[in-house]
Amino acid sequence: MTTQAVSITTGNPTFSKIFTDAATDGVWSGNVLTDTISTQNIGILIPNATLSWVQPEYEAGLMAWRLQNAQTLAVSRFGFGTKATFNSKVPIAPVRVSPNDILTAYPLPVDGTANKTNALAWVTTSKGVELFDSLAVTDATATEMKTAVNNQTLGDAFFNSTLSAIAVQVEDGAIVDRIEIVDNLGGVQMTVQGNVRGQTPGSRNSYTNLECSGLAVPIGKGFKLNIVTVSE
Repeated sequence: MTTQAVSITTGNPTFSKIFTDAATDGVWSGNVLTDTISTQNIGILIPNATLSWVQPEYEAGLMAWRLQNAQTLAVSRFGFGTKATFNSKVPIAPVRVSPNDILTAYPLPVDGTANKTNALAWVTTSKGVELFDSLAVTDATATEMKTAVNNQTLGDAFFNSTLSAIAVQVEDGAIVDRIEIVDNLGGVQMTVQGNVRGQTPGSRNSYTNLECSGLAVPIGKGFKLNIVTVSE
């Protein structure tokens, strides 16, 4: 499996720390970022400190990150990174670091095949938040996204919950045409259009190709999350 350098600078108005890792693409496991000076993880280094911003970045492709309690597995903050040198300070809701907290990353490389794109999505429902992915998405073709860890569909992972937010990132240079929430009969319950990101005309930011909150979509058994992309 391939690896790439990832880093997350985080802090508040009074201090900041840089955490890094040589992260394996396509997994959470083992991708724990540690402080560049002490090599300690965030919970050991700054327990009870409050974080109010992050600057996450990856080498090439795309990346999700999360602040997670290693004991309970609860995720307190999450988001996407941006390509190295294109980052900016991103505000987050203030969060106090638990002694058991770790920063982890889930990077993916650029798909080297023509007309193919790798994609990630943070999906938030009344049951919690989960990372979805889809690899080698063919251009202009609706392709299902499933949970990155257990490969579950939207309906399997979040049956009988309410979808409240979706944020999507695709690899550098690619475009999200749209996402679709599809029911068990194949009907499209919702379509949300996406965009480019990064140093591309029309981009709104460097982190997301699509971001939609304030939703209230009931999720039933057999529901799917589809994505349509266009590669660079």
